[in-house]
Amino acid sequence: MSGLPTVLERARLQELLDIAPFHQWLGLKIQSCSEDGLELTMPWRAEIISNPVLGAAHGGVLAALIDLTGLYTLLMLGTRAKATADLRVDYHRPATTGPLVARGQVIKIGRQLSVAEARIFGPDDKLLASGRGAYIC
Repeated sequence: MSGLPTVLERARLQELLDIAPFHQWLGLKIQSCSEDGLELTMPWRAEIISNPVLGAAHGGVLAALIDLTGLYTLLMLGTRAKATADLRVDYHRPATTGPLVARGQVIKIGRQLSVAEARIFGPDDKLLASGRGAYIC
């Protein structure tokens, strides 16, 4: 990924992530960040369960994690992404335990629109959900 902006320091990126109360409630932590991508973790919370029979997390929480991972992957590289223009999410299996691990990668950095993708894994490293977001710059 040559020619990309400098990667923001992990501590600075965590500060940006912690500004929003929703992100704080989710308990998002940056595990790694480099030109190759971003990895976030989210602890399991009983409050995210929407199917008590399965004990599965609500899909909206997984979608939010995909959205935030894509956005912060772009921000990490110095992109001035401001808002989500489009988001696509695919659910592969129920998320029933945690922590959840989200891994993001930049697909395209543009002047007006940038694109990133994210994948969410459970503690057994099985793919739970994946998606792609387009972000207004």
